[in-house]
Amino acid sequence: MSTILVTGSNGQLGSELQELASQFPDHQFLFTNSESLDICDEETVKAFFAQHQIDYCINCAAYTAVDKAESNNEAAYAVNVNGAQYLAQACAKQNAVLLHLSTDYVYHNNQNTPFKEEDTVNPQGVYAATKLLGEQAAQMANPLTVVIRTSWVYSSYGNNFVKTMLRLGAERDALSVVYDQIGTPTYAKDIAQALLKVINTFQVTESPAKLCGVYHFSNEGVTSWYDFAHAIFEEANLACALTAIESVAYPTPAKRPPFSLLHKGKIKSVFDVKVRHWREALRDCLKRLTA
Repeated sequence: MSTILVTGSNGQLGSELQELASQFPDHQFLFTNSESLDICDEETVKAFFAQHQIDYCINCAAYTAVDKAESNNEAAYAVNVNGAQYLAQACAKQNAVLLHLSTDYVYHNNQNTPFKEEDTVNPQGVYAATKLLGEQAAQMANPLTVVIRTSWVYSSYGNNFVKTMLRLGAERDALSVVYDQIGTPTYAKDIAQALLKVINTFQVTESPAKLCGVYHFSNEGVTSWYDFAHAIFEEANLACALTAIESVAYPTPAKRPPFSLLHKGKIKSVFDVKVRHWREALRDCLKRLTA
């Protein structure tokens, strides 16, 4: 039986992993949050690992308040960079594999084809920069690190675009949503299942180091935030009228990538991960939200 540490377990992805844990009796899960394990405190991380033999660590902990990060860069750096480094160092001492979650925000280029893992990164803003630095710190500290870059995450847990649209769509007659940011919505449940598939592959390989590196995971398909909102209203039978607007009409402190479609061929081929279309995943999530 392998032991899997999950940090940030009260967030969207961590909550999905908690729900899936019972389906994997061959794994012992240790779910922690910022109160039970402060990853920003190096000594706390060391002490926790001294008390537990960890085989895999899924780092779901992150400072994800994109706009607030612009004025709170120290907090973002503490979680996204220092926290990732401390976990990676502790994992390295126990020869444990670190699965570290990152973001499409590391790309911010004039590109109209899906980003591959080796494409040039160009983070804009504090959140994007700290997430990239966190990736690099983790990989430097622990050779057995898998970085998963994902995009537009939502879930039946936590706060996210889907739940916000459901609330506003029920409260208002009309909404305006940006149409000039292109990407793929990703259901956190699907990310969780992919991560456990990755771990299962590690368990049967004789060369774990060869499996490490950067991977992409998102659902299939492509859309805009406007079209995503339209799909949410359509699936939920909400009559709220939508107006498509440009990003310049909705200024935010942090810049958003105009295009962040991720190429997923690598994770599919290396870990045999199956990826479903974002619309199918959305229906699944909405069923859970309305049950």
